[in-house]
Amino acid sequence: MRLLSRTLFACLTLLTLTAISIGDVVAKDKPNVVVIFCDDLGYGDLGCFGHPTIETPYLDRMAAEGMKLTQFYSASSVCTPSRAALMTGRLPIRSGMCSDSRRVLFPDSSGGIPASEVTFAEAMKEAGYATACVGKWHLGHLPQFLPTNNGFDSYFGIPYSNDMDRVNDAPRGRESFWDPKVEYWIVPLMRNLEIAERPADQTTITRRYTEEAVSFITKNKDNPFFLYLPHSLPHVPLFRSKKFEGTSLRGLYGDVIEEIDWSVGQVLQTLRDNKLDQNTIVWFTSDNGPWLTFKDHGGSAGLLREGKGTTWGGGMREPTLAWWPGTIKAGRVSAELGTTMDIYTTSITLAGGKVPTDRVVDGVDLTGMLKGESASPREEVYYYRGTKLMAIRKGAWKAHFMTQESYTGNNQLNVHETPELYNLEVDPGEKWNVAEQNPDVIVQLKNAAEAHRITIKPAPSQLESVISK
Repeated sequence: MRLLSRTLFACLTLLTLTAISIGDVVAKDKPNVVVIFCDDLGYGDLGCFGHPTIETPYLDRMAAEGMKLTQFYSASSVCTPSRAALMTGRLPIRSGMCSDSRRVLFPDSSGGIPASEVTFAEAMKEAGYATACVGKWHLGHLPQFLPTNNGFDSYFGIPYSNDMDRVNDAPRGRESFWDPKVEYWIVPLMRNLEIAERPADQTTITRRYTEEAVSFITKNKDNPFFLYLPHSLPHVPLFRSKKFEGTSLRGLYGDVIEEIDWSVGQVLQTLRDNKLDQNTIVWFTSDNGPWLTFKDHGGSAGLLREGKGTTWGGGMREPTLAWWPGTIKAGRVSAELGTTMDIYTTSITLAGGKVPTDRVVDGVDLTGMLKGESASPREEVYYYRGTKLMAIRKGAWKAHFMTQESYTGNNQLNVHETPELYNLEVDPGEKWNVAEQNPDVIVQLKNAAEAHRITIKPAPSQLESVISK
């Protein structure tokens, strides 16, 4: 009898250990996914990307422990379409989340992300993930467009840019930005579908986003989760908490970046403390480049040309990091091509989810590149301004069919009969037009652009419809 009991105990122990082992394998096959998405961050704004006076020790550590991607792009140079691309894995022209007149959604907009799109969160939720959005949404503020009606279990954040909803008696023009006060704007802070605070206290918003993100991770440590953390900043007006006032040599803008850096450190440390670091991939990037017309309240594109609102490198090439200890080799620097749409496809694939096959998905799977097993499958990058294909990159070469020198709010474009041509691996600042010396490359890129245009069936714009009063 005692021998039988021992045998039974041994069998139960073996079954338990086997179940634990299988559970571990399943968990490792379904990594958690965190996407940290800044607003108007410049390519040159981080210490690990070369800024001399903004201190970003947590992001620098993230780069040292993970991978720095030096040729990684957003799908647009302004907020709404770039966020739509991340959330759908598709160029904004395919979903109608772009326009040639209204370039982003506003508080009076009646449109938003179409119900027909398969959002990042919907795909992750279908794969068994808990999902949360913490931060700026900007894909429609009416109930049907908000995160909790598009795949997210919870939402805490602002529905559009922090400079919208300016009150009538605030200083006019840009005066209110140079000395910003919370009461100048009545942008709402939302919890799911309800307004929790209005005006949002933007001086504490980065800290509160961080606390919400940390809480979500802790509550879901035993389940696979997807956390989307789109910061409201460093979009103007600039705000930071008391703790970060005057901490940066770069002034107010530097203070804001250093608080975001602290936030990243809190998220990564929470993953370490809960022993989730080796089973979580964290992406850090931005929606578009710096708003240069705001001078010292805007960021730096580093060695790249121009900034937000343009299809030059400074408008769409983003400082990007990928962190996954034990899977991504520490300290790697990759010059392979990638885009924010690839975050969609790669993450859903890693989660064992379903990337839609009934439509064109522009994101590619970067898993092999992240693991060091293969090159990036991305060969081309398309630069759109609204519905216009302004430029195309293929390999090292970029051809500009149309250009705009700076983001001034005016829609006048320069159309080039012979496209301007730049070798971005030699000339990332796009200073030397070498079209005349490379007519064969011009032909190749024109052909590539035409082949791409054939795949485009523009969806009706969601940005131009306005709430009737």
